[in-house]
Amino acid sequence: MIKSLLTAAAVTGAALTAGLFPATSAAQTVSFAVTDVEGLEQLQRDWTPLRDKLQELTGYEIDFFPVSSRTAAVEALDAERLDFVLTGPAEYVVMNKLTGAYPIVGFGRPDYFSGVIVLASSGIAGVQDLKGRKIALGDVGSTSSHLAPSQLLADYGLDPRSDMEVIHTSEAIQWESLKRGDVDAVGMNYMSDFITLRDQETELPPGAFKVLARGPDLPNDVLMAGPHVEREVVETLRRTFVEHSDDLVASVVAPGGENAKYTGMAFVPEVTDADYDYVRRAYSAIGHPEFGAFVGD
Repeated sequence: MIKSLLTAAAVTGAALTAGLFPATSAAQTVSFAVTDVEGLEQLQRDWTPLRDKLQELTGYEIDFFPVSSRTAAVEALDAERLDFVLTGPAEYVVMNKLTGAYPIVGFGRPDYFSGVIVLASSGIAGVQDLKGRKIALGDVGSTSSHLAPSQLLADYGLDPRSDMEVIHTSEAIQWESLKRGDVDAVGMNYMSDFITLRDQETELPPGAFKVLARGPDLPNDVLMAGPHVEREVVETLRRTFVEHSDDLVASVVAPGGENAKYTGMAFVPEVTDADYDYVRRAYSAIGHPEFGAFVGD
């Protein structure tokens, strides 16, 4: 009888202890990549403030997952080794098609659109005047310096594949080529390329350049979730971006460098797949209507 009572007391005490001091469950661990960042060192330098703030707010362990290319990100998503990836609009369209990864929050960048620029003295009055001429665009596959300018030309009834000669080069070489008359026009990101280069220009005044056409605001860079990630985890992250927007924006722009492009940004939790249809049209404009592979790789 005494043994039975002691046993019962021990069981009851253990239950009470468990109630007062519940076992700590292991933190949820998720992985995070950024497609335009190569190597762990740069990923840590540019994105540690955001990673740390998200860990603090969600209680999740967030592991950096460096990827060597956009294709490597696709493979990691398919293998369920990568959970979340921050990428650009052109990459989103292909990654969504190949993996089923979907948008959870947009990284809204102000004045994120493309323009077609000519010299004011060129005599080129409208976009249609570029037919039969030479235009310089940026890297093949770039959202704002290749796809968007190509679609902008198509919006005006021109076929960028056949109605003009297109060359691809860096923004700095585009600029010098335009000034020398080696090309008749350039297509580039309006703010980060055109305005920056015009402000740095020392040989010609700002009025020497004319914006022939401005495109619509482009879809946002976007944080995507792999289809294998639990919905509860996805919704926790989305809610965190909404409820702690100011702190998280500050953590994105704090490192400067490449992240300076996000200055003035706002998170867009209402982002949808349809927001990227303009980019899909741009893929078609350059002859890739299937958008099932990364252009330029």
